[in-house]
Order: sequence, then C-alpha cells, then structure tokens
Amino acid sequence: MQFIDMHCDSVWTMFMQDPDIANLYNSKVTSVDFKRMKKGGQLVQFFAVCLMPEGCERELGIEPIPWCYFIRLLREYLLRNVLEHQDIIEMAYNGDDICRNMKNGKMSAILSMEDGAAVDGNLDTLKIYYDMGYRALTLTWNFENCFGAPNSKDPAIMKKGLSSFGLEAVEYMQELGMLVDVSHLSEGGFYDVARICKKPFAATHSNAIALCPHQRNLTDAQIRVLGETGSVTGLNFGPEFLNKDIACKKSTAALIAKHARHIADTGGIECVGIGGDLDGIEGELEISDCSKIYLLEDALKKEGFSEDDIEKIFYKNVLRVIRDTMK
Repeated sequence: MQFIDMHCDSVWTMFMQDPDIANLYNSKVTSVDFKRMKKGGQLVQFFAVCLMPEGCERELGIEPIPWCYFIRLLREYLLRNVLEHQDIIEMAYNGDDICRNMKNGKMSAILSMEDGAAVDGNLDTLKIYYDMGYRALTLTWNFENCFGAPNSKDPAIMKKGLSSFGLEAVEYMQELGMLVDVSHLSEGGFYDVARICKKPFAATHSNAIALCPHQRNLTDAQIRVLGETGSVTGLNFGPEFLNKDIACKKSTAALIAKHARHIADTGGIECVGIGGDLDGIEGELEISDCSKIYLLEDALKKEGFSEDDIEKIFYKNVLRVIRDTMK
C-alpha cells in the first residue's frame, strides 16, 4: 500500500557516514533510500535536516560548521540526489506537487527542518528557509531555543509554553505555508500551538504516552486536541517510544499497531499517520527500512483496522494536512 512518512534522519546520517558519496538511491548507510522507497510503495518522504548538536564537531574531529552553511549543505545533498533520479522522484512543496508527481508515477521528497534554533529569533530568517524550500519545521529539539521549551522529564520545563517570538513565528509559518511540527516540544508549547493555529499542525514522529511513558510521546488529552483540530501524529518506530519499559530495545510492527489503535480510539482515525524516524532510531527494528512497511499494514489488519482505515493512516490523513497547510 502507498504511504507517506513524515520524518526520517537519512540526510543527516548520510552526511555523518558518507558525506563524499552522498548516495540516496541505493545507500549502504541509511535505512531510507529511493530504491527501497519505490519497493515499499512510498508516495512521500519528509527528509529532515537536523542541526549539528553542540560539541558534535569536536567528537568528529572536524571544524565547527555554521548552522546556515550546514542547512544549505544537507539541502543540496537531497536536491542533487533527487535531480539525479528524477525519473522516479521529484521535490514537492505542496499537495498539488505531490498529486502531479503521483500522476507521473513519481514519488515526492519534502524538505523539513528539525530544530527551530537556526531561525535565531528572526522572521526574515524563517522566510529565507521557506524560500529555500523548507515546508515543515520541528519547533524545538531537545533544548530550549527561540521558539520555546522542549520535551523534558522536568515538569517545570514541560509546563513552559512558546516564547513571545515562538507565538509570532508559528502564526507566520501558517501564513507562509509551512507545517508546524510539535514533536520534541514541551506540553505547554503544544497547547500554545493548538490555541493559535488556524490550520492543522502535526506531531510528525510521536506516539501515545499511555502505552509508553517517554516524555516525547503524547498524552490522551493532546491526542484529542489533534483530532479536534484536524491535525495528525506520525507513528514512531523507535523502541523507546513504543514500550512500557523505555529501555527496551525491541520495536515490532505489532507494537506500532497498538499505538495506532490507542491513538485512533482516543482522537479519531483521522489523526493517525506515519513518522517512522528511521535513521534517527536504534534497536531491534522489525521495520528496519522503508521497504518493510507491509509489516505494519499486516499488523494494523490484526488490530482490526479496515482497508479504508489503513489508507487513512498510510497516506490520506497526512496528505489532507499537507493540502491544508503547505503552499
């Protein structure tokens, strides 16, 4: 079955493991590449450009890389690979692009950015990234930035909302046509986003905290808000986001399907999507690359989801959100 995945870290992994070759067609270092996307029936992949964490250059033994350069570099990796394989994949910047690519028998790649720190509190910089083709932005990563506070084990941090700039920037993102992503955001920030957004938003790679107590997962109350606002969350394949014991290293399609069932029962079938987080997760992964998505389809059937329900989870819900938000 065709599917859309709202989050992978494959461009980042490519840079870290094989920056000179930068092969996204038949990669030996990533779990997502164009060949396996095609094999798995994929319609769209959101390719996240992540910022270099503080101190990472030192660990790699390389010179510090300015954020603005790093963002452009990883973007160019993706664009070059897409251009070299335009017979099977094209860039997409909105729903119309995706539908045109589908009609031409091609998959779509969407540029997303993980961590709004690079915006540096400046709306003009946000517009620059939009003009570069970024169509989704994860507001925070695991540290506080100009948008606000991240997910945290500290209840005081989790209560923090968006900064004054964050409030202004989220409204501006929706005006521009950039999807607001609340994965990694604090709970207070989530409710600020829900309050001010006039269009849907997304938690691109987050599961249900009722089944797994990781602070990056969503409470039932948050899931209900997603359903009420026409928004969506992407099922994360990472074991630490699936298991009751977050130290467990095993990820199975059955566990992912159980989160899908809980989210659908809580917020409605329309708020469930896929955000596998491949190349950003580790462990014993049953769905270890994008070509194995059929395992999730089988597991969802065993959870009692109908064919129509699975189509919504696999691509229809996310495509609707893309159509409503990106331009």
